[in-house]
Amino acid sequence: MGVNLSGRSFLKLLDLTTEEIEYLLKLSKNFKDMKRAGVPHRYLEGKNIVLLFQKTSTRTRCAFEVGGMDLGMGVTYLDPGSSQMGKKESIEDTARVLGRMYDGIEFRGFAQDDVEELAAKSGVPVWNGLTTEWHPTQMLADILTVQENFNYDIKGKTLVFMGDCKNNVARSLMVVCSKLGMNFVACGPEECMPADDVIEACKPIAEANGCTIKLTTDVKDGVTGADVIYTDVWVSMGEPDEVWAERIAQLTPYRVTSEVMAMANPGAIFLHCLPSFHDTNTTIGAEKCEQFGITEQEVTDEVFESPASKVFDEAENRMHTIKAVMYATLK
Repeated sequence: MGVNLSGRSFLKLLDLTTEEIEYLLKLSKNFKDMKRAGVPHRYLEGKNIVLLFQKTSTRTRCAFEVGGMDLGMGVTYLDPGSSQMGKKESIEDTARVLGRMYDGIEFRGFAQDDVEELAAKSGVPVWNGLTTEWHPTQMLADILTVQENFNYDIKGKTLVFMGDCKNNVARSLMVVCSKLGMNFVACGPEECMPADDVIEACKPIAEANGCTIKLTTDVKDGVTGADVIYTDVWVSMGEPDEVWAERIAQLTPYRVTSEVMAMANPGAIFLHCLPSFHDTNTTIGAEKCEQFGITEQEVTDEVFESPASKVFDEAENRMHTIKAVMYATLK
């Protein structure tokens, strides 16, 4: 019996089986091939979706908007100031209103409980565009990018996350690697390691799929044998400014440099979910340079601009993978 995700929400990858994730990745490749070839695929003509954003974004918003329109749908974007959700109207009431007007709801915000409640009360598929706890749509784009660079043979490959290993991206990477048979390494300071509950949830999954989970504070130990080196910004959206000094002190030893990449396997690639502070050409990058004297944060500009860097393929793949999620759950 084939995989059927119709009517399902997409909230975190722990909810999906290995077969369901692999189905979405194959569907993503098909949509990418069609997009590149200029083949129309307005398979969801007449449907409407709403994008509910508490946290702003470039890639998530554009991927959902272009993906939705490519599929023939109407798309409404509600920015943080355009909805009463959580202010004058409860999450539950918002869900019940939007569920009567739209065929699907995307949520990008803070609490995982909020996206879970939207899914429970709206009566339509809800897609998690990011919460503090999880970032499942990013994972599909990441893995599609890994597949493309390793001839779609990723079982047994090793992905290393460098830096703040307790954040939503690192947690989600541990899950998707465990589900798909990739070895996962968290490389960062002890105080920035994933929570025990995530590790304990992933251990039996990894064991069942013949892969491993490793936590290390030692850079050489972490990246030796890596096929993919991944990092993210040191301070996430919504965190207070006061944490910058602490994070810079903690995480500078885990910056991805050319020396770090040289410790990995030949042909290793670099990934980053973006945006990235690899130079001072942003307001925050320039501000932190002035405050702390750093011109590069989580990754050097040399690595970011190197042939090993696949970050813009990864960014494009957000669109193809999100399109697959919407189609699979709404068809």
